[in-house]
Amino acid sequence: MPENLFDRKYYQKTPEFRNLLRIIGTSIEGHRRLEFGLSKIRGIGRRLATAIIRVSGLDPNIRIGLLTEEQQEKLVEIIRDPVKYGIPKWMVNRQKDLRTGEYRHITGNDLELITKMDLDRMKRTRSWKGIRHMYGLKVRGQRTRTTGRHGLVVGYMRKTAKGGK
Repeated sequence: MPENLFDRKYYQKTPEFRNLLRIIGTSIEGHRRLEFGLSKIRGIGRRLATAIIRVSGLDPNIRIGLLTEEQQEKLVEIIRDPVKYGIPKWMVNRQKDLRTGEYRHITGNDLELITKMDLDRMKRTRSWKGIRHMYGLKVRGQRTRTTGRHGLVVGYMRKTAKGGK
């Protein structure tokens, strides 16, 4: 083990080190620590990444390029179904799914697709949030009198800017 755990040159000299790793459709640089490497995957933040590492029993200081194939498969399995491995239900990003009613965690390109489908459903049913999304307005109750303006209505003295009084 090196004296400095963050020395890139040491890790790159080992034969099992890989510079680029592909996990769940995401390319991750091999020199990143495990927690930060996992948080590069869309849908996984640092908090969930830490929980996944604890459940998997891996060393959090290991570089992601030093993972074996078995360790990678174990991580992918935990990411696909975190509730099954003891991660709390409130940490997943799809709680009580409308179609299935189960607690799921969506990652990668699926997250973008399902978010778009949810927005389209809200617009189609003409819910309040859907209407706000349709018109490009703020959705979560923020004020709109002074913020979120774009286009020609940015200033409050628009008529004087044209040259007239």
